[in-house]
Amino acid sequence: MKKYLVQFKPFLIFIGTFFAAYVLLTIIYKSYLNNFESDDVDGITLLVGSNVYWLMDLFNSDIFIQKSISDPWLEVWYNKDYVIRIVEGCNAVSVMILFISFVVAFSGKIKTTLFFILSGTLFIYILNVGRIALLAILLFHYPEKLHLLHGVLFPLIIYGLVFALWVLWVNKFSKYAK
Repeated sequence: MKKYLVQFKPFLIFIGTFFAAYVLLTIIYKSYLNNFESDDVDGITLLVGSNVYWLMDLFNSDIFIQKSISDPWLEVWYNKDYVIRIVEGCNAVSVMILFISFVVAFSGKIKTTLFFILSGTLFIYILNVGRIALLAILLFHYPEKLHLLHGVLFPLIIYGLVFALWVLWVNKFSKYAK
């Protein structure tokens, strides 16, 4: 058994560090969410909605975003049609937690690690705001493509780009980079 522990030590350290970071960040985020009533929208989701509005308004889109009267989400109206809602799960925090946990598990120099985490998280945030804005426009024109766009294409793009960031991190900046 000791032979296997020694042989798989790097992998076990990675798994342990990844899960410890993931659990810690998830607990912190869930504690943050617990500060809001069940029918309220959290501050991060409100910020995402505000940035989606700003982005679409920048392109002179007919956009209106409001909090639902009775539900914990934001309603997105595009060209006077209700096209999508922004719920807590749309703010990309769970993707950011996953991203950060992986980078921490393959950490490198502290300044490089922190810079990569901050810039990667900002990249994911901006990508997510663009995703929501584009989704609103596309669903206005192609409402029958909801599953394809929301359930397949956009997750593929987001997770594909996060995977690309991980590959970049491991190969260029982590302690395992050559």
